Amino acid sequence: MQRRLFATLILASGCARATLGAEPLVLVDAASFVAGLGVEMRYAGNDNFVGTPVDGYAAPRCLLSEPASRALAVVQRELATQGLGLRVYDCYRPQRAVDHFVRWSEGLSDSRTKARYYPAVDKAELFERGYIARRSSHSRGSTVDLTLLELRADGTGLPLDMGTPFDFFDERAHTDSPSVGPEPRRNRRHLRDAMERAGFVNFPKEWWHYTLGDEPYPDTYGDDPVR
Repeated sequence: MQRRLFATLILASGCARATLGAEPLVLVDAASFVAGLGVEMRYAGNDNFVGTPVDGYAAPRCLLSEPASRALAVVQRELATQGLGLRVYDCYRPQRAVDHFVRWSEGLSDSRTKARYYPAVDKAELFERGYIARRSSHSRGSTVDLTLLELRADGTGLPLDMGTPFDFFDERAHTDSPSVGPEPRRNRRHLRDAMERAGFVNFPKEWWHYTLGDEPYPDTYGDDPVR
């Protein structure tokens, strides 16, 4: 049975802890575990499909379970030997953010972001097609949205060509889509292979979306904001 977590997060020493009975949801700041992790939390600002900061993102932090953070560190270390790295776009997502997405999908008069995020889909169909849902694995703390970076000498990273932007509501965003060019297909496979070796599982309809296969809180959904 799915249980919803509504408790107060206590932030101390980079760790967020919320309790629900005997099964606490414990989240850490992934950047403290993953050296050189690029963090661009899209929902904490305006650069996302909603077009405004999303409810529940009080800070641009990537919070994840400790097992997911440690697995992500394995990926980052492997990629670093190839001159590559990771940039995360979303990590733990409170239920209030998911609810914000649902409300946005129902506001059919607001189409400001259509050209960039859903040019070939009617907004009224986003929920029906599964692009927007009432529950998200992100709320369990072991799912991450991310991309690959080519590392530069100054330590910054240039995102590799993945064929579509993050959060692009279209079949071209499917991980194995034949509608993107050979370079994006190679980059998507490279990301998937590295993530799978560390125990993550890809959501086939989104090249950026990965969940730790052995996630520690499969039945706990958090609602406390990212702080």
